[in-house]
Amino acid sequence: MGAVTRSVWQGLVAGAAGVAVMTLAEKAEQRLTHRPGSYAPAFVLQRLAGRRVVEPRRSDALNWTMHAGQAMLVGVLRGAMANAGLRGPWASAMFTVVRLTSDQLLENATGVGAPPWTWPRRELAVDLLHKTVYGYATGAVADLLAARSGPGPGQRHAAVAPGRRSHVGPVPAGRR
Repeated sequence: MGAVTRSVWQGLVAGAAGVAVMTLAEKAEQRLTHRPGSYAPAFVLQRLAGRRVVEPRRSDALNWTMHAGQAMLVGVLRGAMANAGLRGPWASAMFTVVRLTSDQLLENATGVGAPPWTWPRRELAVDLLHKTVYGYATGAVADLLAARSGPGPGQRHAAVAPGRRSHVGPVPAGRR
């Protein structure tokens, strides 16, 4: 199996695991805070599909489709990161920013959302918390799956000379 194919399927699996953990965390938080669920994913999907936005209670299937689908697709990037050797907490932190950015790009481009700096602070904190849960859960699964193939090219490069060194070139092609 090629590196790209491996990254795609591992990322889809990792994204699915991440969205499952994030959803469980969201549901637990909502039980404690009595915060209602968000239908922004359904509204984004309806706008992307060129459909009229319907009321929330008629959007559950669309909501779950977009919620899980976007998380799985973005998870492919985390699978690629892990296979390249970008693993661990730093990589998951970088990926969390990507997940937040993908949400904001879609919500703002479709007119469903507003920039996060305009949100009430509590809503922003809750969103950041849940996306961080997703980012780290997705990262843990992606890292675990990628580790089965050994170190990635970035990790092998770091083994030659830890850190970034101007005098160290790329790992030779045969050793990638």
